[in-house]
Amino acid sequence: MLTWLEQRTGFVSMVKDFLTEDIPGGASYWYVFGSATLFAMIVQIVTGIFLTFWYAPSASTAYESTKAIYDNAFQHAVLSIHYWGASAMIALVFLHLLQVLVWGAYKSPRELQWIVGVLLFIVTLVLGLTGYLLPWDMNAYFASQVAINISGTAPILGPFIQRLLQDGPVMGTLTINRFFGLHVWLMPAALVGLVGAHLFIFRHNGPAGPPVEDPRPLRPGRFWPDQMFMDTVISFFVFIIILFLATFAPPFLDQKADPTNVTFVPYPAWYFLALFGLLNIMPPSLELVGTILIPTVVIIVLLALPWLDRSTLRTFGSRAPILWATTLVVFIVVVLSIYSQVSIQAKQAAAAQNPVPKTAAAAPASATAVANNAPGGVAAGGKVFSTNCSSCHGAAGAGVPGAFPPLAGNPFVTGDKTKVIRVVVNGLHGQISVKGSTYNGQMPAWKGNLSNSDIANVITFIRNSWGNKASAVTTADVSKIAK
Repeated sequence: MLTWLEQRTGFVSMVKDFLTEDIPGGASYWYVFGSATLFAMIVQIVTGIFLTFWYAPSASTAYESTKAIYDNAFQHAVLSIHYWGASAMIALVFLHLLQVLVWGAYKSPRELQWIVGVLLFIVTLVLGLTGYLLPWDMNAYFASQVAINISGTAPILGPFIQRLLQDGPVMGTLTINRFFGLHVWLMPAALVGLVGAHLFIFRHNGPAGPPVEDPRPLRPGRFWPDQMFMDTVISFFVFIIILFLATFAPPFLDQKADPTNVTFVPYPAWYFLALFGLLNIMPPSLELVGTILIPTVVIIVLLALPWLDRSTLRTFGSRAPILWATTLVVFIVVVLSIYSQVSIQAKQAAAAQNPVPKTAAAAPASATAVANNAPGGVAAGGKVFSTNCSSCHGAAGAGVPGAFPPLAGNPFVTGDKTKVIRVVVNGLHGQISVKGSTYNGQMPAWKGNLSNSDIANVITFIRNSWGNKASAVTTADVSKIAK
């Protein structure tokens, strides 16, 4: 049988060459990160396929189907393994990339192998990001809203990317479908393709070996059985850790997504904590630097590293600047992650102690404002704002740094009410400047989506909340413009 297969495919020879391949320096636990990452990917694919049998991607069924998965012991176990498997895979890809960087294994002739590895890390992060929204609970909704808003701050392509991801003025079924398609089809296809390319190039170049001046004196070893045994041991250990966490720390399912909740403080996945921490310390005028510029520069530097590192040797001493820079970056990432975690916990504690009613994020500025307003007053405007506007402009009118402008303390909001009405009725597209910060305006036209009375109420609300004080807007004012 094997002879028949070999004559027609060459498969037996290929496996034999793979198993008897020489490993510079012999088998080592330093070489296990690639195979452990591949094992974690297989776990994700298998559990992900099972989850698609039970999950229904729409705003009306996403949470309910996820809740049904939680209520079934076997399905819940599969989901928990998938959840922790994602963290394991991201951590292993990062460790593998870090090891290659520290060992200088990106140098000639392995430049393309390194570039594919960097792209694999990016795709793995996107997989984690797109899967975060799918449960459609409170944290999934609001954390993903922040991510979508950040994508909209990118120059030139930002508004297009934001429309592509959200597909509408507010997040809903179309948003879930976009994220589901990315998470289940497009990104896994890219992942499998990149893994295949990475393995193909690796087979062509062979193992790099440890970073020594002259690799020739190193005692060679064989992949089988020593390295295979070490790879299997570590992969089994990774699976045990995943099972342990899935059993004793299963993912938490919050309440169903409620856009009208103005007190919820979202928390990102641990692998995005550093980015959130960076945004927290950036002044508003530099938000674009934190959301787009720094991540882009880091990616470009990583991709160009084989050409930026001019040293011909891979030894630690010959590459001291690269190693010190790597140490500094890892240290900054850890510090920002810790800071972000502490900051989020503090905000969540404050929100729990000072709940704000869902129907209105702030009280009216004065009784006169209510008296002059259209029927329903500021309270009605608060309801409209919570349902349609708070996901972008924030529950407290602070906006989203770099994405959506603040309404609190905004002179345009408290200025000529006719101009404000035109913006709400007709929408706003293009660059705008608020308090020294520039934003890519992507506000949809609310004419036809909201009644003239609702528009009057919500404008009066934002003109008389969060410290703003301005005259009320009536239905008649809106009717003159929304003809």
